[in-house]
Amino acid sequence: MQYALIIRESAEDFVRRGDPAYRDGWTAYTKALVQAGILTAGAGLTPPETGTIVRRKGEDHDVQDGPYPEGKEQLGGFYVIEVPDLDAALEWATRVPVSEQGSVEIRPRLQVA
Repeated sequence: MQYALIIRESAEDFVRRGDPAYRDGWTAYTKALVQAGILTAGAGLTPPETGTIVRRKGEDHDVQDGPYPEGKEQLGGFYVIEVPDLDAALEWATRVPVSEQGSVEIRPRLQVA
């Protein structure tokens, strides 16, 4: 079964991305997923202020460029892994090198018949 590991990072974590030690933790984690043969997709995302939001307004759309109000956590990236069950996904999620200010949400991929 496929699960998304949705990474949320603090504003401080986005700044720390320039630190080689911080990047090394993510590189090692990604390599572990590859070596285990369970990584199917993934990407880090640029900071929230680089984003654009499109909202539907009836038949029209409203487009808004960043920056956005800061929250505790911002979407930092994701992995999609293929593992037997939620327990295995949880095991891998606990190994994500996110700081104490961040979090990892685990969500099963929607199965479409």
